[in-house]
Amino acid sequence: MNAQRLRPMALAGAALALATAASAASLQVTVLARDGQPLADAVVSVEMPGMALPATPAPVTVTIDQQAMRFVPALTVVPVGSRIRFSNLDSWEHHVRAIPPDTGNSAAPGEARRGFELRLPGRAAHQAAPHAEGVVDSPGPWRLGCHLHGSMRGHVWVSTTPWVGKTDRAGVAQIPDLPEGNAVLRVWHPEQVVETTPQALTLSGSATTRLATAIQPRRR
Repeated sequence: MNAQRLRPMALAGAALALATAASAASLQVTVLARDGQPLADAVVSVEMPGMALPATPAPVTVTIDQQAMRFVPALTVVPVGSRIRFSNLDSWEHHVRAIPPDTGNSAAPGEARRGFELRLPGRAAHQAAPHAEGVVDSPGPWRLGCHLHGSMRGHVWVSTTPWVGKTDRAGVAQIPDLPEGNAVLRVWHPEQVVETTPQALTLSGSATTRLATAIQPRRR
């Protein structure tokens, strides 16, 4: 008797799992610069109006190198609360200043926003690269700089959702495991002057879209 009752429940559970899997969508976004060329290092995020937000991804630990007077990679995308390990591959000293997004909610006028600063000695020959770590604890774009070398710039995009990606050299970002339905696509780039207009789209199966922007990155 119990086996007969459990069997329909098991079949119903399997059917629900198959329906859930079938409702999953994926999105491939190609982002273009003002001149029509692929726009690399753009953050692409998806919002689903009216749907419950997905669980915040678990924090991770990633490495950003300081090499040849640059932050490598120039843009890193991580979940909120992640730990950033900075590694100095140059033979001279570097500094790291990580500045969080300006939320406009400072406790007092002129109060510095939370962030962190690090100092790394130069790498000695045949030795491991010096490193130091900091935690990015608020969502949005963090700016990276070096007080010792003003030309060094980098960014970390801190996300509270897994529905986010970064464009590659071809201007393409892949965002899997999305629910089907109406969505809003947003793009952010370190060199944008004004916010890019969000794009509305409907997700179903393997969706693709192209987004032209007014962003024109400077030649490095």
